[in-house]
This record gives sequence, C-alpha cells and structure tokens, in this order.
Amino acid sequence: MSLIKKAAELIIPQTVKAIIYGQAGMGKTTFALSAPKPLLLDFDNGVKRVNLEHLNTVDIVQFEKWQDVQALFNEDLSPYGTIVVDTIGKMMDYIISYKCGTRQPQVREWSGINQEFTWFTRSLSMLNKNIIFVAHRDTRKDGEETVFVPALREKSYNNIVTDVDLLGYMEMRAENGRQRRTITFDPTSRNDGKNTCNLPSVMEIPTIIDKNGKITGKNDFIAEKILKPYAAMIEKKMWERAEYDAKIQEIDGLVQSVTDPDTANQFVAALGTVKHIGNSLQYARQAFAAKVAELELTYNKETKCYE
Repeated sequence: MSLIKKAAELIIPQTVKAIIYGQAGMGKTTFALSAPKPLLLDFDNGVKRVNLEHLNTVDIVQFEKWQDVQALFNEDLSPYGTIVVDTIGKMMDYIISYKCGTRQPQVREWSGINQEFTWFTRSLSMLNKNIIFVAHRDTRKDGEETVFVPALREKSYNNIVTDVDLLGYMEMRAENGRQRRTITFDPTSRNDGKNTCNLPSVMEIPTIIDKNGKITGKNDFIAEKILKPYAAMIEKKMWERAEYDAKIQEIDGLVQSVTDPDTANQFVAALGTVKHIGNSLQYARQAFAAKVAELELTYNKETKCYE
C-alpha cells in the first residue's frame, strides 16, 4: 500500500487541542468542561470552584504525585471524548516535584523536566480525544506593549503552542454599560491567540448560572459553538476536495482520449461544457497542451482547429 495519499484519501482528525487562559474568576474550568464527555485532570484543585450541577456528568482525577499521572494512562479512558488539564502550569509543578523534590530545579535538570512534559502531551495526543489545557494569565512585555499570555514557562509554552489548534483568551468586556464575558482566539497586540478553526474573532460566552447559583442553561459552549462548526468545516473541505479530485480524473480521461486532430478538436469543444472546480480549467489546458505537443499537432488560427 502506497504511503502517498491524495488529499481526499487523508484521514483528518476532527478532535481539537486547545489552551484556554484568562485571569482568575473567569470560569475557565467550567468553560473547559463544556466540551463533550470531559474527564477533568484536576491539578489545581479547581473543581471546588465549579458549580456542583456542572459536575453531574463529569469524572474527575485528583493527583497526589506525578506517578499518579503516569498510572492514569493504564486506565480505561475510552468513555471520554475530552481530557481537560487544569491547570497546565500546576501540572508542571508536579513534574518539577517529581524530578527535584522540594528544591528549585537546576539548569541540568530542565532537560528531564521538559522530556516528561513532552511525554505527557504526546501521550494525551495518542488518545485521539479533544484536549483542553486550562492556564492562568500572565503578562509579557513586547516593546512598550503588555501582552497577556498563558502562565507557563517560556520553553514549555512555545513547544505546546505549536501543537495546539486553538489558543483562547477569556476576559470580561464592558460595552455600553454591560459586562460581557468573551473569548478570542485571534492573536492581537494585547493577547496571544491561535485560531486554526476559523472561529469568529470574539465570541460571547453566555451566563448559565444566576446570582443565586442556580443553573439557567446547558454547559455546552465548546461542544456546540466550537467543535460542531469545526467538524462541519472539515467535512465541507473534504467533500470539496473529493469533488475536485473526481473532476481532475474526468479531465485526465478526456485528455487521454485525444489521439488525433479530430479528437483534439472534440476535446476543445467539450471543455467549454465542463463545469470546473477551483483551478481545474487551468489544469485541463495545461494537460491538453502537453498532449497536443506529444502528438505534434498544430493549431490553425484561420480554421480554429488542430491539424
């Protein structure tokens, strides 16, 4: 079996890796749990800040040591559609404690720490599930500008950001006297971001709990507003690509049928009746030109026919 595939033959995962970050009190954990069938890896003891009704359908893992994380991958994780890591910064603290005990890591130890971090993220990726990393907000100076970024050590941050599909910044916005909780995945001059899923620039997160702590809506924002549109976009692209490949095969068949001046002229006449997709017309012209050259045919400008 050939390792070379056409685009229509590729299997494109519809799972998403994301980092969600923002200041304290934004409801980042609850938001992350709006992904389908979540398993919460609670490194930060954030579960105590989540409304109990939002945890009715959520399983939770709380850790005492990094060895518990290593053992987790021996468990049956098949029932879950999403792994939520809360928070990724606190998770790094578990690795540091595992490698260094109570003291601060020395320079030579960072290689082992980063290797353990890479093992963890790679092991998660191999599960073929949605992965949501939750992070606190930190700042970075970019010239005179202050940029909001996830609170994570720079090298680890750079490694993981290259591997995620989405990097979203949650914040409260005051507009026309109204407070709106929003998330943006677009990078701006004031926040880091990543938006490979073609999501809207700013998305408002609805309030699903009233001032008395009563649930007023379903916690399904990521499932409904992010993952469903993304899956639809992938499906549309794959359908368009399959349609394009079928059109190219049709053109190749027509070009191969050209064997003499008569069939060359028939091809030209047929080309105008074919409904083209993308650059298929350009492809057809180039393929036909190569075939005409191979057959040593010439075009008569007066009769507008090949001879």
